Amino acid sequence: MAERLTVGVAARLSRYLQVLTQAKKMGKDRISSQEIAEYTNINATQIRRDLSGFGKFGKRGVGYQIDSLLAEIRKILRTQGQHNIALVGAGRLGEAIASSPIFGEHGITIAAVFDTDPAKVGRAIGGVTVSSIDDVEQVVPERNIIVGVLAVPASAAQDAADALVAAGVKIIFNYTEALLDTPTDVQVHTSNPAVELLYALYFHLT
Repeated sequence: MAERLTVGVAARLSRYLQVLTQAKKMGKDRISSQEIAEYTNINATQIRRDLSGFGKFGKRGVGYQIDSLLAEIRKILRTQGQHNIALVGAGRLGEAIASSPIFGEHGITIAAVFDTDPAKVGRAIGGVTVSSIDDVEQVVPERNIIVGVLAVPASAAQDAADALVAAGVKIIFNYTEALLDTPTDVQVHTSNPAVELLYALYFHLT
């Protein structure tokens, strides 16, 4: 079994993956460590060190071949293949997430959307029909869902998380400000744009 990545390396590789994906969409075939550095604010020396730890991907003065480096990073991050996720919340944020092409570009499929509002159940967002949250324990195993994404009001986040956990989901991506109480074997990743903005402002203004 390959050695497990540290959190820092995994986070940086994920950022490189994002830049490479966008560069490919822009029609670029190659990219240098300096260009990646400009888009990620990660030192070019650190980028070369991260990538050289997994093999020889680039050539000095030539840069990295984007397709091959994309494939290698996806292999390292174990993101090859198709991964199904469940989205809880069919409001404006949920619609934006479900309609975004970004997930599909990385082999991620929104396989189910759930909501508690009967008026939203039965509608289609992002090509997926919204199901009642009451059906989560049946739908999650049926569709081989491994990750749940919360796009609900903070007041509804714990109930939504509880439903996902009861259905067998072990990874929850939390777009709310709520602090979730989950079993120790469930990973919770919280994304708060306001906090991330404050973090960026701190380093820019000090």
